[in-house]
Amino acid sequence: MGTNRVRKVCIVGASGKLGQYMVRHALERGYEVVGVCRERSVPKLAPFEGRMTVVPGATNDPEVIRRAVTGCDGVLTVLVPWGVRQYASGTAQAVLDHAEPGARLVFSCGWHITRDGKDTYSRTFLAAVRVAALVGRLVRAVEIDDQVEACRRVFASGTRWTVVRGSSLEEGESQGLPVWSRHVGDPVLASNLTRRVDFALFMVEALTDDSLLQEAPAIVGRRTPSAVAHGPGAGPGEYA
Repeated sequence: MGTNRVRKVCIVGASGKLGQYMVRHALERGYEVVGVCRERSVPKLAPFEGRMTVVPGATNDPEVIRRAVTGCDGVLTVLVPWGVRQYASGTAQAVLDHAEPGARLVFSCGWHITRDGKDTYSRTFLAAVRVAALVGRLVRAVEIDDQVEACRRVFASGTRWTVVRGSSLEEGESQGLPVWSRHVGDPVLASNLTRRVDFALFMVEALTDDSLLQEAPAIVGRRTPSAVAHGPGAGPGEYA
């Protein structure tokens, strides 16, 4: 299936902030949209009533995902590390198992995910990740290691995947499509800030960008100081 044939898209985790932005971008492109979210979160999608199909249920429920992705050319998945019951890896596995053969699969995660071990992190960043993981386990609310496992499964799959690794996020008007690099530590990423609406934009754009097939781009806002200094036209690199 060529990515230029994307017509119907499933958004797994559609009710969250990132998910709602992806719904908006997908609808603007004329895609038929199916959204998956927990039943109690369905009201958050009220602004899109009549414009999309909503499949309520846990995103790590294989049957829920099977019903939602049937007939979809692309699947956008927010890998949320909630709880301590392998929610992220369960969600990823359900998508990998039930997406249509040849469908374009795009997953979201943070910079802490590394594909090849060549990313370079500051001590402050690594400390923040360790603290978040520890606190998350103590309160049984977040399982960061499970997001790592989820991405490991995606990387090992033979599907048409992209894993988009987001920097710190902020709200605000769009600055355009973020720039990206294969490795955290690249000077272009130093600002470590992206508008959430643009993270969603990159996810949706990835559906039709074959240069991102089986890539794990780390992104940063196009108008951030590091992107302006080192981004497109500033030198060699893997930039959008």
